[in-house]
Amino acid sequence: MTYSGDVRPGGPSDVRVLDEVEIRKASVGPMDNNAYLVTCRRTGAQLLVDAAADPERLLALVREGAASARLDGIVTTHRHPDHLSALASVVAVTGAPLLAGAPDADAVAAAADRPVQRRLQDGDTIAVGHAVLEVIALRGHTPGSIALVYREPEHADEADAVAGRAHLFTGDSLFPGGVGATGNDRARFDQLFLDVTERIFDRFDDTAWVYPGHGPDTTLGAERPQLDAWRARGW
Repeated sequence: MTYSGDVRPGGPSDVRVLDEVEIRKASVGPMDNNAYLVTCRRTGAQLLVDAAADPERLLALVREGAASARLDGIVTTHRHPDHLSALASVVAVTGAPLLAGAPDADAVAAAADRPVQRRLQDGDTIAVGHAVLEVIALRGHTPGSIALVYREPEHADEADAVAGRAHLFTGDSLFPGGVGATGNDRARFDQLFLDVTERIFDRFDDTAWVYPGHGPDTTLGAERPQLDAWRARGW
C-alpha cells in the first residue's frame, strides 16, 4: 500500500519503507498529535519523534517497528505539553535516552522527571543504526524547537524512495499552509520565518517531504509558492 500520511487518533499507523529506514506515523491524543518512529532496516535501531500522548499506543508503535521492540532514543521537537505528555511513561518502560533542543531541554527534563542526555544544537547528527539524521534548529515557535532531516542515499531504489530526497520532521515549526504559531509576536515570527526559509527551503529541493507535528504531510514544492504570502501576513 502506498504511504499517504493520513492517520487518525486511535487508528492504525501508516508506514513508509525506504532504502535504509522505515518511517511509521501515528496520531495520538485529543490534539491529533503526530508521532513518528524511524527504524533502521539493517540493525533494528529505533528513534521515536515526540512522545506526545497515549503511552500504550506509542509503545505498540515501537513494537510494530522491529521484532526486538527496542527504543534507542526519544527526540522531543519542542517543549509544549502536547508534544511530551507521554514522555515520562514511555521512558519509564523503555529506558530510552532523551534528546531535545538545548534551549527547551530543561522543560523537557522536568516533564520526563529525568535528565535530557543530549542537548541538541543546529547541525548535530543523530545515528539510528546505519542511518543518520541531522538536527535543524528552527527558533520561534519555542526557543529550542528543532526539525530532523533524513536524506535518502543517492542509490535509493525502493518503491517509495527517491534518490537524494530529504525527509523533514518539523514538529510545530512548519505545516501545510504556514509556519508554526508565534503568539502574534512579530519578532518571533520573523525569526521562525527566517530559519524556515534559510535552513529548509533554501537547502532542500521541492521533492523534500515534510512530516509535521499535527495533521497531513506536505512537500516543499507544495509550500514554496506561498512563502511571500506567509511573510506578508505575519503568521
